[in-house]
Amino acid sequence: MARLESRYSEAGIDQAVSRLLRSLGVCWGDLIAPGDRVLLKPNFIRESHTRRPGEWEQIITHGTVIGAVATQIAAAMGGTGTITIADAPQTDSDFERICERAGLRQLQERIHHQFPGLVLEVLDLRREVWQTRNGVVVERRRLPEDPRGYTKVNLGRKSCFHGVAGRFYGADYDTGLTAAHHTGEIHEYLLSRTAMDADLFINLPKLKTHKKVGVTLSLKNLVGINGDKNFLPHFRVGTPDEGGDEFPESNAKNKLQSRTISLFKEVARRTGPAARFWAPLAKRAGSRIFGDSAQAVRSGNWYGNDTTWRMTLDLNKALFHFDGEGRPRTKKLKYLSIVDGVIAGEGDGPMEADPKECGLMIAGANPVAVDYVATALMGFDWLKVPSVREAFCLAELLLTDFSPEDIEIVPEMGKPFRFQPHFGWVGHIESSAPRDVFEGTRLTVA
Repeated sequence: MARLESRYSEAGIDQAVSRLLRSLGVCWGDLIAPGDRVLLKPNFIRESHTRRPGEWEQIITHGTVIGAVATQIAAAMGGTGTITIADAPQTDSDFERICERAGLRQLQERIHHQFPGLVLEVLDLRREVWQTRNGVVVERRRLPEDPRGYTKVNLGRKSCFHGVAGRFYGADYDTGLTAAHHTGEIHEYLLSRTAMDADLFINLPKLKTHKKVGVTLSLKNLVGINGDKNFLPHFRVGTPDEGGDEFPESNAKNKLQSRTISLFKEVARRTGPAARFWAPLAKRAGSRIFGDSAQAVRSGNWYGNDTTWRMTLDLNKALFHFDGEGRPRTKKLKYLSIVDGVIAGEGDGPMEADPKECGLMIAGANPVAVDYVATALMGFDWLKVPSVREAFCLAELLLTDFSPEDIEIVPEMGKPFRFQPHFGWVGHIESSAPRDVFEGTRLTVA
């Protein structure tokens, strides 16, 4: 763990990254060799805060963090090999604008000048981008996709969804698209071949709250290596007494709202481009009747969401246990997570988070350990965060070979921050302890 000023300076971030590696007792030479393929996976969910387009530093991984890691790796690789910066943002996000704000084109030019024998590429891993108007899809456009293709991994009975019934909602108006990938013995994901084939996978998540899983850190950041959002269940349609987790309460209003939303999406799907004319008006009417999404809990945006954490852990199982051919890995994945918490995000994350100046970076060789520590530093109880809690309880395709008691923070953690949760999690995620104490033996978390 590294404490620094709550501002992004190239020199300060570069020094922090170096300190983190020293604290872990490793150097880049231990992780990579000349000619290797390295994947840098930032959190590039969206180009800015949804409602305040001038704000973005608390939303995405900062370019100085990406630049420091890329430059240090390029030097350690002797100027040969391939570094790929890749993510699959939300379907309606502007990838070029994200790259502009992260300064990735300038980084490419700098790396090429310093290390002409090394390739630094930037990939949008999405297969399709949408144009939305007032939250309604009005146009769809195909993208070049991952140039190395995608790997379909079916976890089957080893999925966290095995035996879980319900009508899964992914990203599109047609729930049948998601159902086709999660039914019976099929629980499959479409993963970037570039990510799956990397010799070293470096996760660069943002320290933020999240409306569906409580926090978005290392584990949740793997959503961006999946190329098609409809492979990703985000909630189960309906109220709890109907087997859903779309809403927290099983009352008549929520049942009516669920059916109205389903009808809206079905009509929008059937009318196609014509939806741009009537759908925004229908959405505004729905907001007046059922409440605006900035205040009302819907779409699984609450502490009882029992779906998204399962998808999150499945993606990590797929990365850590399968290779680019979709076969079980024959050698352990080389992995490192470095969390950008210099300016973090609290409140209505992940896309409408408010900035929180923390001056913090966290690194570790295991995503569960890193997220356990980061969750506590945010002032949350890890036992109330399903993605972290359940990661310690997996029976197959394990993500840990240790217990929470085995985690040691290097150096001293210091006093935790008190992040404001998303409003759907308020009162259900906060730590009740006056301070969080970690005691243990040894683990690579810094």
